[in-house]
Amino acid sequence: MLTKYLIVSKDILPEYYDKVLEARNLIESGRQKNISDAVKAVGISRSTYYKYKDFIFSPSNHLGRKATLSFILEHKKGILSHLLNILAEENANILTINQDIPINNSAIVNITLDVLELNLSMDQLMDKLKGLEGITKVRLLAIE
Repeated sequence: MLTKYLIVSKDILPEYYDKVLEARNLIESGRQKNISDAVKAVGISRSTYYKYKDFIFSPSNHLGRKATLSFILEHKKGILSHLLNILAEENANILTINQDIPINNSAIVNITLDVLELNLSMDQLMDKLKGLEGITKVRLLAIE
């Protein structure tokens, strides 16, 4: 399902990968108020955190069941509707949608999907979505 991703033992990875996850968990849980405090608490630099934060995820028991994607959409009629139709065609079950108000003719939309019964791989889906008219950016925020 995720051809660009590997499952690798932490034992062979640099320690800072685990610390990036630790810092993210401190922020998400509210135990640290901001990124500066979180990275200081775990002993990594802010640049290390920012470099890896979007590429390191913790696995769960249902790996590949839910994915959160972030999109930047042009503020034009029908773009979000078309995106949702494509997701439905590929058998992605939408769990949540969060849309920000458009600023400078662009809107950020985060969509969490149940991808267990997806018709194609996550990589293929993201490539397909990146090619849609009106979608400026597609990014995988999280997967579990």
